[in-house]
Amino acid sequence: MKQGIHPDNYRLVAFTDMSNGETFISRSTVQTKDTIEIEGVAFPQVKLEISNTSHPFYTGKMKLVDTAGRVDKFMNRYQKHIDNRNK
Repeated sequence: MKQGIHPDNYRLVAFTDMSNGETFISRSTVQTKDTIEIEGVAFPQVKLEISNTSHPFYTGKMKLVDTAGRVDKFMNRYQKHIDNRNK
């Protein structure tokens, strides 16, 4: 790797997928205040809503990942309309 072309804060960072708890370590310049300890070493931590370990395109599973509860909110709001159509 050429010297002097990367920023000073280019370091190892732990990325955590919050939908399934998977963590992977990669180099990044991302700024974060969170830290996580992995095998006795402290890393800056970035929390992701979705990554390649939980995205349906990469997993091949059509699993709905809805961390904000949008689908449940929709279903509760329009349940009476759905019930009336099915009668």
